[in-house]
Amino acid sequence: MNYSVVFSHKAREQLVALDEYIAQAAASPEIAARFTDTVADFCVSLATFPKRGIERDDLRPGLRITNYRKRTVIAFAVDAEAGRVVILGIFHGGQDYETVLQE
Repeated sequence: MNYSVVFSHKAREQLVALDEYIAQAAASPEIAARFTDTVADFCVSLATFPKRGIERDDLRPGLRITNYRKRTVIAFAVDAEAGRVVILGIFHGGQDYETVLQE
């Protein structure tokens, strides 16, 4: 069964912020767009194997965490009944995702 992947409003905002940060740091909007596109594609790939990553029920019931290229943490939840994966957050470069996700 393939799941649908839905990005929360917060995750979309974080992806845009990441794009803007990389564009400024790398001085190249193209590099930023390429990276954030691959992050989004990685998130969408959770549709075929949604139970990836580590369960983090200690932070939030049903929360799972996975990494993209060791520097980006993707927080998501799997709703098996609805057949969907909800991307809850995208954190880059050591951001304190644990505190944010507990709120």
